[in-house]
Amino acid sequence: QVQLVESGGGLVQPGGSLRLSCAVSTTIFSFLSLGWYRQAPGKQRELVASITTAGSTNYADSVRDRFTISRDNAKKMVYLQMYSLKPEDTAVYYCIRLTGSGPSGSWGQGTQVTVSS
Repeated sequence: QVQLVESGGGLVQPGGSLRLSCAVSTTIFSFLSLGWYRQAPGKQRELVASITTAGSTNYADSVRDRFTISRDNAKKMVYLQMYSLKPEDTAVYYCIRLTGSGPSGSWGQGTQVTVSS
């Protein structure tokens, strides 16, 4: 069973930066593809970034060139570095294991990101 705990969210002004962290409790971390999703009020949860076991990354068009996903297999952590934040980036952000069928397992509590002046 994979357990995930997100942290690092907060209130930031437009144009600011945040780094989200996700601690993953599992013995098979290096074998997992992982992703960051977000859910804004009244909207569906959407995948914003993913990273494979080999370190290949993919991004939603809305965050490409502003967000960077990375992983540290030794620490069993996955990160989302966010730059040039916009009010529309406001959402609860979640990390999750990814399979060929999409997200797999239980969602964590997420971390709130609010971009506002």
